Amino acid sequence: MVDISNIKICSRCIYDETVNGIYFDENGVCNYCHTMEQFRKDFGTGSSVGEEKLNEIIEQIKRDGIGKKYDCIIGVSGGTDSSYLIVKLIEWGLRPLAVHYDNTWNTAIATENIRKVLSKLKVDLYTHVVDNKEMDDIFLSFMKASVPELDAATDLGLAETMYRVANKYNLKYVIEGHSFVTEGIAPIGIVYFDGKYISAIHKKFGKMPMKTYPLMTFKQFMKWILYKKIKKVRPLWYINYSKEEARAYLEKEFDWKYYGGHHLENRMAAFCHVYWFPKKFDIDLRNLSIAASVRSGSITREEGLKKYFDECPYIEDGLLDYFKNRMNLRDEQLQGYIDKPNKSYKDYPTYKQRFENLRPVFYLLAKANLVPMSFYVKYCFKGKE
Repeated sequence: MVDISNIKICSRCIYDETVNGIYFDENGVCNYCHTMEQFRKDFGTGSSVGEEKLNEIIEQIKRDGIGKKYDCIIGVSGGTDSSYLIVKLIEWGLRPLAVHYDNTWNTAIATENIRKVLSKLKVDLYTHVVDNKEMDDIFLSFMKASVPELDAATDLGLAETMYRVANKYNLKYVIEGHSFVTEGIAPIGIVYFDGKYISAIHKKFGKMPMKTYPLMTFKQFMKWILYKKIKKVRPLWYINYSKEEARAYLEKEFDWKYYGGHHLENRMAAFCHVYWFPKKFDIDLRNLSIAASVRSGSITREEGLKKYFDECPYIEDGLLDYFKNRMNLRDEQLQGYIDKPNKSYKDYPTYKQRFENLRPVFYLLAKANLVPMSFYVKYCFKGKE
């Protein structure tokens, strides 16, 4: 139980003064709450305006997909958001190709969830499986680098895989199951990743060459968005979405199983969230989803504060032993990485300054759905850290 009497906390959500880049207005409301509110206005989230905007996008996807087997692709993980979004895509009359990037750390529950949903809806699946030893070498490189983003290579690998598959099938739309209403957006300085960052850390600390890992360089990134003009669409930013209702629907209609918490459908992501972040960096990323739930009104601020400050993150039985065995680490080796002085993305080469310099360009790209608006907000500003 944490004494919060001496901590400044946002008067609207549960973000406190330790969150990177946070500041408060005269009413004690944090800048992240204002950003989320602006997103609601811009996208018409949960309103008739939002539905109209999304309908226009859906109709355009259908027109551009005439004569093709698929008209869009969607990344799937076995989690709530992507599973539910596939259902909605079919309801809206779209013909998606599901894409899964397998970092070889999936839980059996996630794999089964993917199978159950896709088989019942008769949606095809494209899977890219990275070599497990190669992937573990990348993960170990980030441990040796002593930075928070242990699982960053997975997020970027999925993004690059989806671009490649879209290009392979001549598709212009990548559908993403992200919801700022239920997930928020991680403040800069907590988690950051780009191709140069991953490449630099792996080059310095890794032992195996990258052969099966789909690295996204800056050149590749610009190729996808400027030359190929592949758009990213996040339908959950427009509609009224409840993760709890979505989960109940999936359980009822697909015998879908819950995996215990946000990002816990993958064991590496789970290890990061419940062990690596809190033990080494004193970071508890539950505040993202809890704060989002408070902002949306699905739980009260008091409930959110209690959940975040008084309850510990859920740790799956056997997760730590699985991680150590898989990574071939003894207890003292893992503790050595935990005790090593912390570093951040600022200590290694990245594209961050380039993104900031090109901020006006990325603003236009975000407005055109060629990059997510969250990318522009998070990557193209210095921020107050």
